[in-house]
Amino acid sequence: MAFHCSVNLRIRSPPLQPSSFTGNSPINLRFPPCQLLSSKARRRNCSNIGAAQIFAARWSNNPGSGLASAPAASSLSEEVLVDEEVKEIVELEEDFKLSFLKSDGSLTIHAGERLGRGIVTDAITTPIVNTTGFVFKKTADVLDFKEKRVVRHEYGRYGNPTTMILEKKISALEGAESTLVMASGMCATTVMLFALVPPNGHIVTSTDCYRKTKIFMETFLPKLGITVIVIDPADTPGLEDAVNKHEVSLFFTESPTNPFLRCVDIELVSKICHKRGTLVCIDGTFATPLNQKPLALGADLVVHSATKYIGGHNDVLGGCVSGLMELVSEVRNLHHVLGGTLNPNAAYLLIRGMKTMHLRVQQQNSTALRMAQILETHPKVRRVYYPGLPSHPDHHIAKRQMTGFGGVVTFEIAGDLGSTINFVDSLKIPYIATSFGGCESLVDQPAISSYWDLPQEERPKHGIKDNLVRFSFGVEDFDDVKADILHALEVILPPPSEKISTMHGLNFKVNKRCCLDSKV
Repeated sequence: MAFHCSVNLRIRSPPLQPSSFTGNSPINLRFPPCQLLSSKARRRNCSNIGAAQIFAARWSNNPGSGLASAPAASSLSEEVLVDEEVKEIVELEEDFKLSFLKSDGSLTIHAGERLGRGIVTDAITTPIVNTTGFVFKKTADVLDFKEKRVVRHEYGRYGNPTTMILEKKISALEGAESTLVMASGMCATTVMLFALVPPNGHIVTSTDCYRKTKIFMETFLPKLGITVIVIDPADTPGLEDAVNKHEVSLFFTESPTNPFLRCVDIELVSKICHKRGTLVCIDGTFATPLNQKPLALGADLVVHSATKYIGGHNDVLGGCVSGLMELVSEVRNLHHVLGGTLNPNAAYLLIRGMKTMHLRVQQQNSTALRMAQILETHPKVRRVYYPGLPSHPDHHIAKRQMTGFGGVVTFEIAGDLGSTINFVDSLKIPYIATSFGGCESLVDQPAISSYWDLPQEERPKHGIKDNLVRFSFGVEDFDDVKADILHALEVILPPPSEKISTMHGLNFKVNKRCCLDSKV
């Protein structure tokens, strides 16, 4: 719970002159609010989670404060004893919600900062606290910390004031009890899986997902004896069968997925899993916390690659996992061992990026939907994958659980690999790059950017065709982007009359060289 509180302080100090203060002691000070530590959190390694801080009062030379001049103030001991009533406040369960912020757009700007920032500063923006460790004044302070009588920062890998503010901001946006930020989205995903899935356990995941996540689950988890059951995103009977037959620890899926933007009925899968004690974790990176609220729909955890829409400027890597305090604390404990710590400079960039996220995502939602509708009717586009279109197989789900459909559109060019390369290389606005969610539009061909190491005959098993394009819309003017895409479509060769087949011999070699000579 974040609020201002008045506390009585007993200050150990040498005798002061009567003129030193206006009024009688004890002095009534109004402290800035701090994020309070829940009793549940203190039971689960509260020494490291950085969910609360206790601050020392510092005297100023401000004449209006009624305090003594600097020399008199410097004679004060910095040891401050807080009355029992404050200790009771710290016992309260955390229920942080700024009641005067009614919208997600306001939360992205002010949550974690407008009240209860926890860093003593008059700056509008949150300072970057660049330090590896935090100082104890005496050994008794170390003992108080180790024996859980106070909560504070100890070492940079366990938490940082700048990073903590980012975590509070994301928690407010997701409606989460706790958030942990890490060095990348893959770091957040892998540490979460290691922490919550026991050796020889079972997890269920979906067929369509980020390839590096798929590689991790197919290659590394089996080394721990973990069985990975893969189902179609829409196969809820298959999910129900899996959790009934096996002791499944976790159902993990993206929604929307990468790259075909399939949507999982989060409310339904949560009900199925919770009947059997299975946790549900949703990777909501493509949706953003603005377009979709997995926790409100019943999921236990949500992860994001903060590199994408949360950062939003293509200049910082980061990841986060949000959800129940108990579960996030388990992930946090392992994270403290494994590392993968987010640098406070990166945390600052993510805080800054979040303040414009609602503006950026509104523009990206709008541009993507309008372009998806145009592409769907274009003769040189064979198929469009976008959950905002009625033609998408999961449109009914997306319409129910999302307020916007995201800024990424995947589509198939009516042509072969060479025609698709020709289209991509003819674009002037988007960069050829393998990311999404930033201010700049980006475009890539999954067959080249993510699956080029696989033999061509293996790619269709993953749904990847040579003519597939993933387009991440930025915040450029819609008319400029539209004109650029339509021009690039016009310059490619007309679609072949025959069905696209596997390329052989010389043609394939020429196209491969074309790819290598391109900007990709």
